[in-house]
Amino acid sequence: MKKILITGCNGQLGRALNFLLKGKNIEIINTDVDSLDICNESQVLELVKKEMPDTIINCAAHTSVDKCETDQENAYQINAVGPENLAKAAKEINAQIVQVSTDYVFDGNTDKPYTEADSPCPQSVYGSTKLAGEKAVAACTDKHYIVRTAWLYGDGNNFVKTMLRLAKERDTITVVNDQFGSPTSALELGRMLLHIVDAREYGIYHATCEGVTNWYEFAKTIFSLAHTEVNLVPVTTEEYTAAVAKRPAFSVLENHRLNSQGTYRMKNWQDALVEYMEKLS
Repeated sequence: MKKILITGCNGQLGRALNFLLKGKNIEIINTDVDSLDICNESQVLELVKKEMPDTIINCAAHTSVDKCETDQENAYQINAVGPENLAKAAKEINAQIVQVSTDYVFDGNTDKPYTEADSPCPQSVYGSTKLAGEKAVAACTDKHYIVRTAWLYGDGNNFVKTMLRLAKERDTITVVNDQFGSPTSALELGRMLLHIVDAREYGIYHATCEGVTNWYEFAKTIFSLAHTEVNLVPVTTEEYTAAVAKRPAFSVLENHRLNSQGTYRMKNWQDALVEYMEKLS
């Protein structure tokens, strides 16, 4: 029986993977921050040697983009040192490892989607530490997948739920309309990850739902699907003063490698959102 070790099992992607693996002939070893400190090298190695998974999927991360700016050491430990520890342990037992990364490794100063061949240039602590994690994993073992995703939502706190909550609390909601990306369902990302770990074609992948939008249009679509009327006001990034960290203006990822392989194609972002919201209702 195959064994998959999932770190960050209570996050949106960790929960999606557990949902997708339910009933399959695969043993799941779930860990969260209370059961495994990925920043502790000896603890990681001890657990991995004890469980002997075939695959490690690292869903653990410091994902609070603004908080990372003032919590830099923690961000580095969780986003860079942790993945390195997991990759070393994977190498030790000859397992493969999936490191989930982000569109924030790019600066967003472009008008065309980024492919896996484009050079990263992060503009925030979050992006820099996630890139350091990518590099550490790649340096430790050849049997790695670096999977960059973006605008993730699933079972947990996310943009979709925030919008629906705000609609109950406020008459007017302001949403940025000059940051472009691809909203991505955690379920759809989970399906993609389980596909590639079976295919065993290692390296970097971009994995977002297909299509491009901005946060304002994303919000409009959410309210339309929810049949909720709200006064939605578009604002520029400059006008929206709540953000601390610099966000990429255009961080669309092209799933070039995945689509070139031709064996799995991510859903269109609108279709994936419909699937998600049907489960919410």
